[in-house]
Amino acid sequence: MSDFNKYFKMDADDDRADGFEKVTGKAKFTAEHQIPNLAYGVFVCSTIAKGTIKNLDDSLALKASGVFDVISFKNCPTIPGYNSLTADGKRNNQEWRGLKVLSDNKVRFFGQPIALIVADSFENATDAIKLVKAEYEKEDFETDFHKTRLDASKLKANGNYKRGNVAAYKTAPIFIEPEYNIPIEVHNPMEMHASIAVWDGDNKLTVYDKTQAPKRTQSAIAGAFGIPEKNVRVIVEFVGGAFGSGLRSWLNLPAACIAAKKLNRPVKVVLTRPQMFSLVGYRPQSWQKIGMGADASGKLLGISHSAISNTSRYEDFREGIVDVSRFLYACENVDTDYKVLPLDVSTPTWMRGPGEVTGCYALECALDELAYKLKMDPVELRIKNHADVNPENNLPWSTKYLKECYETGKEKIGWKNRPKIPGTLKENGMLVGYGMGSGVFGAGRNNASVRVILKADGNIILQSAVSDMGPGTTTSMTKVAAENLQMPLNKIKFQLGDTDFPPGPGQGGSSTTSSLGSAVFLVCETLKQNLKELAVQKIDSFKNLQTVDIDVKNENIFSTKDSTIKISIADLMKASEKQSIEIVKDSQGNNPQVIKYSSFSFSTHFVKVHVHPKTGAIELKHVVTTGDAGKIISENTARSQMLGGAVGGIGMALKEELKFNHQTGEIENASFGTYHVPLHTDIPPIDVWFVNKPDFIVNPIGAKGLGEIALIGFAAAVANAVFNATGKRVRDLPITPEKLGFKNA
Repeated sequence: MSDFNKYFKMDADDDRADGFEKVTGKAKFTAEHQIPNLAYGVFVCSTIAKGTIKNLDDSLALKASGVFDVISFKNCPTIPGYNSLTADGKRNNQEWRGLKVLSDNKVRFFGQPIALIVADSFENATDAIKLVKAEYEKEDFETDFHKTRLDASKLKANGNYKRGNVAAYKTAPIFIEPEYNIPIEVHNPMEMHASIAVWDGDNKLTVYDKTQAPKRTQSAIAGAFGIPEKNVRVIVEFVGGAFGSGLRSWLNLPAACIAAKKLNRPVKVVLTRPQMFSLVGYRPQSWQKIGMGADASGKLLGISHSAISNTSRYEDFREGIVDVSRFLYACENVDTDYKVLPLDVSTPTWMRGPGEVTGCYALECALDELAYKLKMDPVELRIKNHADVNPENNLPWSTKYLKECYETGKEKIGWKNRPKIPGTLKENGMLVGYGMGSGVFGAGRNNASVRVILKADGNIILQSAVSDMGPGTTTSMTKVAAENLQMPLNKIKFQLGDTDFPPGPGQGGSSTTSSLGSAVFLVCETLKQNLKELAVQKIDSFKNLQTVDIDVKNENIFSTKDSTIKISIADLMKASEKQSIEIVKDSQGNNPQVIKYSSFSFSTHFVKVHVHPKTGAIELKHVVTTGDAGKIISENTARSQMLGGAVGGIGMALKEELKFNHQTGEIENASFGTYHVPLHTDIPPIDVWFVNKPDFIVNPIGAKGLGEIALIGFAAAVANAVFNATGKRVRDLPITPEKLGFKNA
C-alpha cells in the first residue's frame, strides 16, 4: 500500500475513483466471480454456414470426464420468450431478440452455437467439444458483400430523405462522385463476454453479466424466461471494455440461464477469443457513394449520399450511416438513401460512433476530394459551408463551437506547413502529409434515477443501476456530486453495477454523463433542500430563517445573511437523531426546452503522417484531436476518451479488416494474430483540446457526450493525410502500402 502511494499517488482532483481497484487487481470482472457449486459451459459451434443439423451425436461427450450435460435442440427446455406468438396468435412482446440459442436445428452462420457442454471445469468442458459430432444438410449461402449487393432484389430499403433539388450536385460547376468501402470491424475488448446464472427456485434469478446496460439485460432475461423483472438481479461490478458490444444481450447469457435451471446449479459461460469475432456483433461492412457539387467559391450546391451495409439473415440491424450528410454542412439540396443487405452471417451491432463513424468517413473524405478539385484549403471549405443552424430542421444549435475546434486544431498540428500540392513535401526522406476530418454526434439525454444516502458522519453514497465499461462514470459522477455539494471527493462514493439500485441508462450513445449526471445533480439539490428544512426544524438558531437564505457548502449548513448561524452536516444529523437520510430522484430525458434546439457534440481531428517513398509504409507522427462537448466534468477521463478514440481511428484507417472465406463462410482471421489492431508503436504523440464551454440547454450540469466524437471523423483525417503525402487516394479501408501501389511492400 505504501509503495503504491509512493509511486502512483495523484492529487485528489486527478484520481480515478476505481483506479486503485483496477491497477492492483482487486477489481472483479464478470468471469472472476466465484460461486459455490459452479459448473462451466462452453459452446460447440457449427462448421457450416447454412443448413440443418440432421444428427447430433453427443454420446461420447456425455461419457467424458466431468461432463454433466450436453444441451442442444434435442433436449433444450422450453423457453417462454423464445415463442414469437402467444396462445391467441398475437406477437409476444417479451420475445427474446435475435437468435434463440439451442432451440432448433437450423444453422444460420458459420460458428453458430449448436450445443452447450456443461462440466465441472472449463478444461473438461473444452476437451469434450471434439467428441460432439454433427451431421449437416448444407444449403447455399451468401457471405460475399460486394458480390451480393449488386443484386438490387436482395437489398432491403430503409427509407430515404430529400431536400431541394436532388440532382443539383450534378449540374454544379465542380462535382465529384466517389465510392467508399469499409470492411467489418470487430469490437475486441480485452475482457471477453461472460455470464454466470444462479437460480433461486424457478422464479428468481441472479445473473453476473458483462453488460453496458444492466436494466436492459434484466428486462431481456425476465422476458425470455417469463418471470417478473423484480425477480431478476443483474450484477456487473466492472467491465473490461465493450465499445458497444455490451449494449445488448448475447447467446452466452440465455445459455447460462438455461443450463443453470436445467442442472439446478450455477453455470458460467465464457466466450473464447475466436467466438468474440462472431457472437457479440461488429461494425457492419458498408459501401457508400457520395455525390457532391459546389460553385467556384466552394459553396456546396448539392450533396447525395447512398449507403448499403450488411445485416444477418435472421435479424435486421440498421444504423444512421447517411444521417450526418443531412445537417453537418449548409446545403439547400440534399438527398440520402440507405439500404441493408442480409447475408448468412451473425448480426452486427452498435460499435463506437455507430453509423456516424461510417458515414463521416465517406463525407469527410469527399469534402477533402472536393477541396483539392476546387484548389481550396479543406478547412476553409468546411468553414465556408458552416451550418449556423441545423439545415435539416432549421433549429438553432444548443451550442456549437466547431469553428474554435478548426482553428485550434490547425494551430496545434502546424497546418500552415501542409503542402498544397500532394506528394511534394519531404522530411527526413519521408513523404509528409496533413489531413483532417470532423465529427458530430447527438447530445442525447435519457431517463435516469439515483439514490443518495447521507450517513450520520456526513459521508455520501450515490447509487444507480448503470455500468462503467471504462470511460470513468464513477469518477465523473462523484465529481458532479462534489461540485454540487461543495464537498471533498473522498467524502462521496458512487456505487453502480447492480439492478437492485435505482434504474440507470445504458452506457452508450455518449449519453451517460448527460443523463446520469442530471439525476445526480437533481438528487443533490434535493438533499440540500432537505438539509435546509431539517436545520429550520431542529436547530434553534435557524428557526426564523427562510430556506432561500440558507446554503449548504463545505459540509456545513449556514445562513447567507449571518455568518454566525452555522452547523456542520454531521452535527445536524446528530441533533436530529438521524442515522441516515435517503432520497431517490428521477431525471427525465425529455427536457421540454431541448426540443427547441438541435443538440450535438462536435470534434475535429488533425493528423500528420510520414509515408516511406519506396515501401509505402505509413507512420503517424502527430495527432491533434479537439472536442466541443460542453463542460468537461473530469479532465483526465475525458482526455482518455479522446485518446482511445484516436487509437480506434488508427485501427480503422490502417489496420482492421475482418475477412471471410466465401467458399466456406468461415471467418479467416478470428484472432489477434491475424486480425490486426494498433500496437503501441503505431500511436504517435496525441494532443487533446476541449472547448470546455457548458451547454445548459441539454442538461443542468452543462456536459455533452464525447465518447463517440472521439472516433467519428478520425479515419477520414488519416486517409486525407495519406493523400496529401502521396497524391494517391485510397477509398477502401484499411489503407495499406499495396493499395497505395507499393507492390513489394
